[in-house]
Amino acid sequence: MTATLSPSDIAKRASALRAAEMVEDGMKVGLGTGSTAAFLVRRLGERVRGEGLRIAAVPTSSGTAALARAEGIAVVTLDEAGWLDLTIDGADEVDGQLSLIKGGGGALLWEKVVATASDRVVIIADEGKRVAALGRFPLPVEVIPFGLRATMRLIGEALVGLDVEGRDMALRKAGDAPFVTDEGNRIVDLRLGRIGDPRRLGLELNRIPGVVENGLFTDIADTLVLGAADGSARVVDIAQGRFPFAGQDNVFGEVLG
Repeated sequence: MTATLSPSDIAKRASALRAAEMVEDGMKVGLGTGSTAAFLVRRLGERVRGEGLRIAAVPTSSGTAALARAEGIAVVTLDEAGWLDLTIDGADEVDGQLSLIKGGGGALLWEKVVATASDRVVIIADEGKRVAALGRFPLPVEVIPFGLRATMRLIGEALVGLDVEGRDMALRKAGDAPFVTDEGNRIVDLRLGRIGDPRRLGLELNRIPGVVENGLFTDIADTLVLGAADGSARVVDIAQGRFPFAGQDNVFGEVLG
């Protein structure tokens, strides 16, 4: 199978396969959205069919739910699950503090709700997603349709006082129409270049009326699985808890540098 994949897809698949080993029988598991997460779902489907693995899965999008059901995985709602043992999801960018940008697939709201309702959050990604500072990838912000122009103006005003390089934004489209999330909302993509303080930016964005959630995931990820183009994967596990590092000298940088 790997012979038909691009180097990037080989790396994504490697990270997904390694993370799939962390899923144990009887677990309640959050399943992420995106191309890397799709490799995970397919591998878990193989384990369900081949090993008799029993899990209750909470998908983070309607697309992931459809794929999980097609793979024979039992799908439940988060309310039915109550709380999750583990969530495995991808990322569009990850920095040395395990802060993330997510939402390239438009599922950031469900992804953040599911992740924060989990005992452990594992992020799967290829090496290309690792960055020194977040912001090169456009930051998605989910907003309600009502008052969309006013909300975008307020977002622009908030960015003026924050540590970012750029302040361009655009309403995400699906063809000629606005992209619509699973909750019926819209996505505004912010092209910031560099985000100096992800935590503060996330808090300030969520204070704006009309903003539902943003794609900055800080203090959420516990473990990172990075896949490489040679099919290998390495795990960085933050055993001390979420966001344990302050300053430039941190174990994460030493392990991945």
